[in-house]
Amino acid sequence: MPEPENIRPGSENRYFCRRLSGVIMKITVLGCGALGQLWLSALHRQGHEVQGWLRNAHSGTHVHITAPDGEMHRHWFPANRQALLADCELLLVTLKAAQISSAVLQIQPLLPSRCIIVLMHNGMGVVDELPPLPQTVLRAITTHSAWRQQGRVIHVAHGVTHIGPVASNENHLSPLADLLHEALPEVAWHNDILPACWNKLAINCVINPLSIKYDCTNGELLQYGGEITTLCEEIAAVMNREGLHADARQLEQNVTHVMQNSAANYSSMLQDIRTGRTTETDYITGYLLRKAAGYGLAAPANRELYQRVKIKESANGHPKISAGLSGAWQ
Repeated sequence: MPEPENIRPGSENRYFCRRLSGVIMKITVLGCGALGQLWLSALHRQGHEVQGWLRNAHSGTHVHITAPDGEMHRHWFPANRQALLADCELLLVTLKAAQISSAVLQIQPLLPSRCIIVLMHNGMGVVDELPPLPQTVLRAITTHSAWRQQGRVIHVAHGVTHIGPVASNENHLSPLADLLHEALPEVAWHNDILPACWNKLAINCVINPLSIKYDCTNGELLQYGGEITTLCEEIAAVMNREGLHADARQLEQNVTHVMQNSAANYSSMLQDIRTGRTTETDYITGYLLRKAAGYGLAAPANRELYQRVKIKESANGHPKISAGLSGAWQ
């Protein structure tokens, strides 16, 4: 897209987002796991110019998606093209939380200042690891369910993606949610994204580590109602100190609803443990515990689950996630 004329420096994003309807964007997806491949495919089918950004040196990446209705989408996309990155208008980051800050800081100098960076990941705390950037940073969470299986991505169920600004003065970017919604609905804009992030964190704090404790599907966790209640009470206490006015009973209902709707699924954290990968527990329960400690709250039930997950990680030989240029983001 050509540079707009006669606009003040620093106002490119305001100008751009007034013109988003029908715009073809130049988009790089950083991290091409299951979620990244979903977005690559969906954005391409909407007509956008997309590439993947991988940790290995491949010049392209194959994507094979099986949609919830059984329809298949096969694509080949360019990857790791610095020329495309230099003209990028949207960087969609779909890495695991522990990988994001290093990876973003590594390629950020190659991005134009007008580029919008969207961090889409589980957990919280990544934004705190990043210094101020010349690019605008948004954060997003999603409930789309997908996993990789024998070289393809199985899109198990559609979900909702929530997106909003890190800074308080970026609400003019809300049309971006409409553009993303056209590619992979549903997408909802939030002027204040924190409540949505905390609600997703609360669900993850219960389902993910509890599924590791009992090594079971999400649906099988429903029989542990007493533990679920205790975990939600501790989480609600922290959220209330954060000024979010959380209700423990409502949190428990939300958690139960997700368990019922994903009854046959294994949590992403349990899948990580089973495959020897590092989990995101430091950005999920670990983040909750850091907040709890700051308010003088103990949260013993959540702490016990956190310790269980760390023990399981240690038994896997301390798998390490790195964000250097060589190797793979796995």
